[in-house]
Amino acid sequence: MIRTAITLALLAAPAAAPSVAWAAPNTAAFSNFVYQGSDPSDAIKAGPGQYRNPVVQGFYPDPSITRVGKDYYLVNSTFAWFPGLPIHHSTDLVNWTQIGNAIDRPGMLDFKRLGLSRAVFAPAITHHDGLFYILNTCVDCGGNFLITAKDPRGPWSDPVWLPQVGGIDASLFFDDDGRGWIVNNEEPPGPAEYQGHRAIWIQEYDPKAKKTIGPRSVLLDKGVDPSTKPIWPEGPHILKKDGWYYLTAAEGGTAEGHSQVALRSKSVTGPYVPYDKSPILTQRGLPKDRPLPITSAGHADIVDTPDGQWWATFLAVRPYGDDLYNTGRETFLLPVAWKDGWPVILENGKTIPYVADAPKLPPSSKKETPAPPTSGPFKAAESFVGPQLPNSWMTMRIPSKRWWSVKGGTLNVEARKDKIGGHEQPSIWARRQQHMNATVQATVRFTPKADGDKAGLVAVQSDDFYWFVGLVRAGGKTLVRVERRAGKNDPVDGLVVAEKPVSLKDGQPLNLKIAAKAGSLDFAYGVAPGKWEVLKAGADGTTLSTKIAGGFVGTMLGVYAHGAEQ
Repeated sequence: MIRTAITLALLAAPAAAPSVAWAAPNTAAFSNFVYQGSDPSDAIKAGPGQYRNPVVQGFYPDPSITRVGKDYYLVNSTFAWFPGLPIHHSTDLVNWTQIGNAIDRPGMLDFKRLGLSRAVFAPAITHHDGLFYILNTCVDCGGNFLITAKDPRGPWSDPVWLPQVGGIDASLFFDDDGRGWIVNNEEPPGPAEYQGHRAIWIQEYDPKAKKTIGPRSVLLDKGVDPSTKPIWPEGPHILKKDGWYYLTAAEGGTAEGHSQVALRSKSVTGPYVPYDKSPILTQRGLPKDRPLPITSAGHADIVDTPDGQWWATFLAVRPYGDDLYNTGRETFLLPVAWKDGWPVILENGKTIPYVADAPKLPPSSKKETPAPPTSGPFKAAESFVGPQLPNSWMTMRIPSKRWWSVKGGTLNVEARKDKIGGHEQPSIWARRQQHMNATVQATVRFTPKADGDKAGLVAVQSDDFYWFVGLVRAGGKTLVRVERRAGKNDPVDGLVVAEKPVSLKDGQPLNLKIAAKAGSLDFAYGVAPGKWEVLKAGADGTTLSTKIAGGFVGTMLGVYAHGAEQ
């Protein structure tokens, strides 16, 4: 598996330093980390020449795509998780491999103490004249910026800030004459007439000067049908085909009213005429009781293939209840049909298929076969061979120093005073929950010395909504405990849900497990391999759903250590 390199010297482990041992003061050693998942939709089998949706499961929202020759590159939002803006590669649009992260070193951005659903919003990737561009917004941490790279694996440049580009969701379009144009969501030209009233703007971008030039103008105010008071036009992209400029954008917010609309013009700066059969993608208005629903579809990006096919990546969600989902917004794929000169991703009233005919494209290289896969049921065992963690693992906000090491099958994590619930930078590394039914287990070696010391597994949606199972020290005793925080009114350290005394010798391993089944969570531990004791069954996992916890992220499953402040 290709590994990410966090390159700042501050985070680099000393060359001659050995791996941190489990017995080091206030250090937790994790090994045997295994994730396994499946979904009810797995019963729908894909036949020869077909693919499964979503193509990239779990918390991979706001997909943006670009093609360079026969290669496709995808980028997604990560908000205040780090490293951020994952870059995936594919040659067939179906099998994706993460090759890097565009935000991979401290100093590029500062997430401060922001909530996990702030920071880097919807990125947009494009390629022009040998250079890759990503436009992005750091919400509450600087505004809109541009980064570039010759190789999408990185390194990506430090941000070039764009102070004249306001709002969010900026993207860059290069016309046939080489001129660049930035489109973005921002406040309307006059006073907003209602909540969610926004506009899509355009301004020229000079790639040599690395700044915007010329006048700004409005391409879309309110939405394609202003009489309905449409909300949140965002995620705009421009593409050119057959002499027409097409503006596509999301409308209706990112929940169940989400949709994608299209407009076109003979001039890049407009005026743009809406497609009278918009939206070109939505799942709103469909029966709520339909089996295995997919909802909230929108935020699409359209790409062509070398032989003239057209495809769209977009976000949608897979709820297990009434708008309840823990896996976050995911990346889906559908073909684009051109009808009377307009791009249509899915006709109104049709449901997004879990299985569909795959693009007729060459398969991805065996050297880049996803490990683990990004779609369908799978099991992924992390070997922790080091020296870096997998590209897909993330921590909360941006570390200012290296408090972990990876070597010889072990992830060693320093138990620091920063806490998950404290809007800090805690000692946590995690991977996405990618299935409705998922199990994560690991072995921990940790000796809690002071009351408040803890180390174990976590399921995290935000600082205010998380679950923990692991070793703790309380009242002078060592316990195995389940804790949860389900809102700002709960203590930052979480409430005790279940606990039992446990007696371990120095260095003795403890096995831990979290099992999620839709909105239910089970927590177990074991002293002997393969022998589990349930500590808490049927816990309310809906607290990790977007509907209850809010925000834009999905559940992250991983390891965590905390050392009580002395």
